Order: sequence, then C-alpha cells, then structure tokens
Amino acid sequence: MAANPGPPDLEIVTEAGRAQALLDPLRLRLLGLAQRPISAADMAARLRMPRQRVNYHVRRLADRGFLRRAGRQRKRNMVEQLYVAVARRFLLAPELLEPVAADWREVADTASGSYLLALASRVQADVLRASRAAEAEGRRLTTLSLKSQFRFETVERRADFARAIREAVVEAIARHTVPDEAAGSPARGRAAAGLPYRLVLSCYPLESEPGG
Repeated sequence: MAANPGPPDLEIVTEAGRAQALLDPLRLRLLGLAQRPISAADMAARLRMPRQRVNYHVRRLADRGFLRRAGRQRKRNMVEQLYVAVARRFLLAPELLEPVAADWREVADTASGSYLLALASRVQADVLRASRAAEAEGRRLTTLSLKSQFRFETVERRADFARAIREAVVEAIARHTVPDEAAGSPARGRAAAGLPYRLVLSCYPLESEPGG
C-alpha cells in the first residue's frame, strides 16, 4: 500500500471570502495545531480555551476548505471528529488587493524597499498565473530559485559585488537566451516553447526574524 503523501506544501488563497475567514488570530493558531489530525476538543485543551468557542472556529475553517475531516477517535464514552489542515502553509494571492495591489512601475525609487516589495508581489502574481496554466495543461511548472546569505566587509565590497552580479547576469542572458521579441521563432522542446521568462534578482539587508 502506498504511503500517505500528506498535505501539499502550499495552498494559495485567491478568494476574498476565504481570505477573510482565514485572517483571524485564533484560526491561524488552530491551523497550526492541525498539521496532524486533531479534534476540536484537543485543540481547546492545548489552547486552554472553551471547547464551544474553538469548535465554532473549527467549523468555519472546515466550511471554507482550510480543514478537512481526517477520521474519528474514541475518547472515554465519546467519539470525536478529527480534522487536519489541507496544506502545510498558506499564501494570500496578490490579486486579492486588486485594483490597489502594489505595482512596481509606480514606485520611482528603484533602490527602495517599497520597489522591491512591489516587485516581489509581481513575482507572486506571475508564478501563480503560470502555475494555473501548467495545471490546466496537466504539466508541472518548472522554475529556478537561488537563495544565499552573506555579509559585506565594506561598502566598497558591496558595490563591487553589485557590479559583478550585473555583469554576470547580463553575460549569461546574452549567451543562453534570445530576445523576448524572438519568442515566435521555431521552438525546440517544452522549455523553449515560445513563452518568455522573467528573471528577478534581489539583494537586501536581513533583519532578525521575530523570536529568532
């Protein structure tokens, strides 16, 4: 028998009604507890809260598709319903804020945090749209992600790094790709199926995470 693969790593919340149902501090804590099957009674005990209150929010999460039934358990003379989160983590889609969503094109200072945050929002929207298209075609979306963490000894070394990165990226793009305008040329293989690719490279100071 094949092993249970467990919930998916990430679920994107794209509907305003679901987002509203999710954005409650208690419900977020309940989802955190429900990474493994658990009953509303056990959640209430862990949070030291009235069972009726917890059970209400559990039902709302289940109604909105954030929790699913995961069997039952017998405790003393009672049979309790178990619930489990439908995903390990959740992400709110940028489209929820349309028509006032962040737009990198409207931020004049390209070296500011606001510009980078708006650009990151655009990346989320792009990847979500591409994921939907891939799923509709029955294929897997393939992406490239790089992550690193480091320090600079001086401001001059930081400037040298920025210049070296720009030169390396420009050289790699020139060597391995064709201009976006040439996307209609004959393609070879799925990776070159005429779709343009977008590269976003960012570098920013890293503050300590809360509780870190």
